[in-house]
Amino acid sequence: MTIANCLAPLALPVLRRFDAETAHGLTIKALKAGLGPTARADRHPSLAVEAFGLRFPNPVGLSAGFDKNAEVPGPMLRAGFGFVEIGTVTPRPQPGNPRPRIFRLPADRAVINRLGFNNEGAEAARRRLDIFRAEGPAGLLGVNLGKNKDSEDAAADYRIGAETLAEFADYLVINVSSPNTPGLRALQSIHELSRLVEAVRDARDRVVTGRPAPAILVKIAPDLETADEEAIARFASEGGCDGLIISNTTINRPDDLRETRLAKETGGLSGRPLFAPSTERLARMARLTQGRVPLVGVGGIGGPADARAKLEAGATLVQLYSALVYEGPGLVPRILDGLAGYRT
Repeated sequence: MTIANCLAPLALPVLRRFDAETAHGLTIKALKAGLGPTARADRHPSLAVEAFGLRFPNPVGLSAGFDKNAEVPGPMLRAGFGFVEIGTVTPRPQPGNPRPRIFRLPADRAVINRLGFNNEGAEAARRRLDIFRAEGPAGLLGVNLGKNKDSEDAAADYRIGAETLAEFADYLVINVSSPNTPGLRALQSIHELSRLVEAVRDARDRVVTGRPAPAILVKIAPDLETADEEAIARFASEGGCDGLIISNTTINRPDDLRETRLAKETGGLSGRPLFAPSTERLARMARLTQGRVPLVGVGGIGGPADARAKLEAGATLVQLYSALVYEGPGLVPRILDGLAGYRT
């Protein structure tokens, strides 16, 4: 066991003394300094899975939001994740919404955020990913793309993102489901979604040569109307995109939330309260797509049983983030060990 593995559990109580965004910034700095824990992603060969023409050493990935600026994909892959997704990245840098904009709900094992795609822009991400890829094939990488808040041409923004970053990606994600960018969720309509996928596909095919093109996934909201859900399922099943990520954060607030004061904050709710609605959405999309589309299950995974439930509901891969706030990076190998135990 490395020194970093020993120190990681001790860091959690210290980080909780800071507000959520400051704590996250300190975590990123520690990872960049080489203080991250390590665990083998291939510790259980039976967990390897194939999707999008890729072989994943295990099905557990880091979701977008943790590493918005592509600062620590390597350290997070070395923490045991089977794949890491960076972003959301917009073409131009933007500061996001005013602070405070992240809120811990510890009694609910949940987080509310209204960050608003704060990031340093596609060119900054490109510079870092160029270094990451030059260091060698550290693992599978997804790139999550978004639009700038003040952009009037969403398709152009997603095209620019793909032009800038597709060459570094094993898969690309069109994020049209964050609740924190005005009008973004309207892009989940099939008319708009078709335009975005076409723009990203065109850019991808122009810049990626000499290797298989990265798959194009669409990340959807858990709060879709039934008609929109069915339309997206048909779109994906007919080859409109290569996969779906289900789901982003929710704007709903369950009645049983215990942190009632913080629950009133605007933004997307993630963590344990998102598990049931996101898993129900995942199961419905699995039925609607009839196994023709790889699905990535996200929302509320806090342990091996949760990850297993997502896989049983129809996911090929799963992702997590919010639980790391409460459980720390030791959660990743614990989930992997638990999943391997289910399969023995």
